[in-house]
Amino acid sequence: MKRYFFKSFITQCTAAFLVAASLAGCASSPRTNPSSKHSFELTSAEHILSQMTTEEKVAQLFIITPEQLVSGVIHGAQTEPNSALAKAAEKYPVAGFILFARNIKNPAQTRTFTKSLSSLTPIPAILAIDEEGGRVARLARNENFFLPKFKSMGAVGKSGNIENARGAGQIIGSYLSTFGFTVDFAPDVDVNTNPENIVIGDRAFGENPQLVADMAGAFLNGLHSTGVKGCIKHFPGHGDTKGDTHAEYVAVTKNWEELKTCELIPFKQNFGLTDCIMIAHVTCTALDSVYPASLSRKLITDKLRGEMGYKGLILSDALDMGAIEKNYGSGEASVLAFEAGNDIILMPKDFHAGYEAVLEAVRSGRISEERLNESVIRILQLKGY
Repeated sequence: MKRYFFKSFITQCTAAFLVAASLAGCASSPRTNPSSKHSFELTSAEHILSQMTTEEKVAQLFIITPEQLVSGVIHGAQTEPNSALAKAAEKYPVAGFILFARNIKNPAQTRTFTKSLSSLTPIPAILAIDEEGGRVARLARNENFFLPKFKSMGAVGKSGNIENARGAGQIIGSYLSTFGFTVDFAPDVDVNTNPENIVIGDRAFGENPQLVADMAGAFLNGLHSTGVKGCIKHFPGHGDTKGDTHAEYVAVTKNWEELKTCELIPFKQNFGLTDCIMIAHVTCTALDSVYPASLSRKLITDKLRGEMGYKGLILSDALDMGAIEKNYGSGEASVLAFEAGNDIILMPKDFHAGYEAVLEAVRSGRISEERLNESVIRILQLKGY
């Protein structure tokens, strides 16, 4: 397997690690958890769906942190398997888990923890992480991991060579696969056109939409060569903003035609490559002045799926972020996110409240069984069924 080494972007890398990573980078076959009380026959997505209860289907809509599985909220830092996690997984067989820096201590602990989390539920869990390269890199920025470090994806973009982006995706994917991760919430395909942007900046490949589109596609190809799936974000674009949706309401004032000439280009070009699309919490005032994009049926169902024709999996950005949490409770935000067209609901602040609210919405008929099944099928397909 060819590797791309570019000294201006990588500050440390060991040959021994890359050899080990290349051996471990092949995608594994779907597996079942033999200790689970409910043992599914894991064949096709449709067959798995036919065996699931409504409660199990609703649980499959969520990716959460390990801490949330037990208590509903993020409290402390879960770093190892225990009986409480195993018991909670019986009630809430979620789609998967996302790990943050607090969950990651060292290589041995991470391998053990991801292996345990994957096998907690009868349908093996997605193991997700934000590993963009640069300042958003949960593993590479941990001093206990001797991993390649990239200055930024902005620096990769400035090189003008898409092989550097492919190499970045390949290297990041190799070590993610080694440590048990199956989905990387990367690359960032925002077009960084606002110099006052405080949240995107050099996380983006640049300010030219075609460059961003090409670099993102190459990065995805690099990830895929190692068996790791990718996710482009943050639809419909977070690059021309000043505020940070982690903390507060953020408005995008461009209309749809303006977005089509810039922000939407990297998304549209990579529909056929990406494994999923993450929706931002920005409010596009010209399209939906009431709801942020992540809760907006106009943006997700009408525009992304309808007008643009995207058929793949969609997930919200984390619902515990300030732009959502300050204005909606966890239950209502989760229901609105699903009604808007998201397939996966990422990290409502109170997972238990979010789960119960969506389950009640299905039982009451607010959410149809048909709509629920559509999303569960997409989630199972993301897992490889």
